[in-house]
Amino acid sequence: MAQVIADRRDVDFVLHEQLEVEKLSSHEKFAEFNKKTIDLIITEARNLAVKEMLPTLKEGDEQGCRFEKGEVKVPDSFHKVYELFTEGEWIAMCDDPKWGGQGMPETISLAVKNYFHGANFPFTLHTLLAHGAGRLVEIFGTDKQKDLFLKKMYSGQWGGTMLLTEPEAGSDVGALTTSAVKNDDGTYSITGNKIFISSGEHNFTDNIIHPVLARIEGAPAGTSGISLFLVPKIWVNDDGSLGESNDVVCTGIEEKMGIHGSPTCSMTLGSRGKCRGTLLGAENKGMRAMFVMMNEARLDVGMQALGCASASFMNALNYARERVQGRSLDAPGKDAPSVPIIQHPDVRRMLLKMKSVTEGMRSILYYTGFCEDMKHISSSEEEKAKYQGLIDVLIPIAKGYVSDRAFEVCSDGVQIYGGYGYTKEYPQEQLLRDCKITHIYEGTNGIQAMDLLGRKLGLNKGQAFKDLIGEMKNTVQASEKINGLEELAQDTQKLIAKLEQTALHMAKTARSDQMMTAFSHAYSFMDLTGDAVMAWMLLWRANAAARQIEKGAKKKDQAFYEGQLKSARFFIKSVLPLSFGKAEVILSGDNTVMEISEDSFGGK
Repeated sequence: MAQVIADRRDVDFVLHEQLEVEKLSSHEKFAEFNKKTIDLIITEARNLAVKEMLPTLKEGDEQGCRFEKGEVKVPDSFHKVYELFTEGEWIAMCDDPKWGGQGMPETISLAVKNYFHGANFPFTLHTLLAHGAGRLVEIFGTDKQKDLFLKKMYSGQWGGTMLLTEPEAGSDVGALTTSAVKNDDGTYSITGNKIFISSGEHNFTDNIIHPVLARIEGAPAGTSGISLFLVPKIWVNDDGSLGESNDVVCTGIEEKMGIHGSPTCSMTLGSRGKCRGTLLGAENKGMRAMFVMMNEARLDVGMQALGCASASFMNALNYARERVQGRSLDAPGKDAPSVPIIQHPDVRRMLLKMKSVTEGMRSILYYTGFCEDMKHISSSEEEKAKYQGLIDVLIPIAKGYVSDRAFEVCSDGVQIYGGYGYTKEYPQEQLLRDCKITHIYEGTNGIQAMDLLGRKLGLNKGQAFKDLIGEMKNTVQASEKINGLEELAQDTQKLIAKLEQTALHMAKTARSDQMMTAFSHAYSFMDLTGDAVMAWMLLWRANAAARQIEKGAKKKDQAFYEGQLKSARFFIKSVLPLSFGKAEVILSGDNTVMEISEDSFGGK
């Protein structure tokens, strides 16, 4: 039976043969998550995704969300899926069972999300923000806030969002104008406007809990004066019952290119002077709290992009095997029969590109989650700091680089279908449209590049980036000893050395009077770093596959393992030579981007 959404064999390979995730069960925290349990979880998630979520993808796109008399109505078919999703307790997979979570490893939850996002990313987006908002309550909330909100958010009984962006501020969060004035009872009166709020209003739940960034009256300007507040749509009384409407309303939803099943709302707080909230965490520490949610959200955006890409690849692969068109180029005579398009060289080129990149993205994202799990079970503070540093450096790659590559995969997925790919009859065009938002929200990919250069490259005095390089080199050294991988290991090592040279150059330039030049090359630097991480992951995969072949892999697995070797070879031999060119551009220090005058762009 053909795979859809994601290749289960590849999901299992990353979990069990590359990362060996079941070893986490040797620690008390994850003791119940042995291989059998992990496989059952993935199977249940896949069944829900394939049987219930995927059939609603097209309807959700065509019907979309409706804004009617101040209310937002989600696609009709989503309601049954939401009921099944919450019954399965899929929202708080990694969280404390005390608050309704399942306590599973982050790595396993990402494999689950791979299926959910690939099946219906617009639907799944509703549940992610509810979890992210709940996570803020769990980390920063008072006992009272946790008791009132947390279980209902993690269970899906109530929704959740993040009210961050404003019309004039955009990505410059420090310029926000939403204000908070303290009341005599300890609550705060909140006034302001927010835009681009995913799931800011919907008819899944009776209540939606909004973490809101605002500035307390008299607080410092900029990000240092921002606080975080918990603002429910319906006020929650001290006994947990619902009170009056809380004057936080949706004034409209965006008409978007994609993700039509997910409402993107404009929100007004306090238009009648009756919006109340409670402080979440400490005064003027809202940005610190926001980044906890933001890191989780950015990894989730990478998973959304992977979901679109892996589904597009599976569709294209199945289609190419079935679509008969054209004779083989090496077939003798005019009467040679037509063949499936998978036999045509350029289609094979696109499929192998899609395969290698999709597999590499899966490994990058799962590994980032694996670092989170290792951080939790590490016994020393030094080791915990190392894994946190790896996570921090990988987040801009997991969000920025992965979503860039995923969009390319979705574009190739349309191309393989030809004219049919451009029609709504097939899912490829929707996956391409839906995937585009992953470049933009939770910080545009340009901001991810700036984050990598401006914050992550020098994190912990550069140790975090050095640790990432060290992990890459460990894989290279192990692969040099495996027959057939020596050349690929050497090519990867050459790029790692070039990355080190380029990183040193960028770090120095960013601290000099040529800072603007450095940041004009930040995106290329993110691309270069991402290429190196991708090559590392594919080489690691090839290493694991080669060891299985050497041991005498079962016949049914031979083709899969050979495919891992080919994926690594294709990327390292076809893409990495271009990566050296990116490095040379950066090292040249060309400053044309900053030197061109605004008038010289034209248009006047």
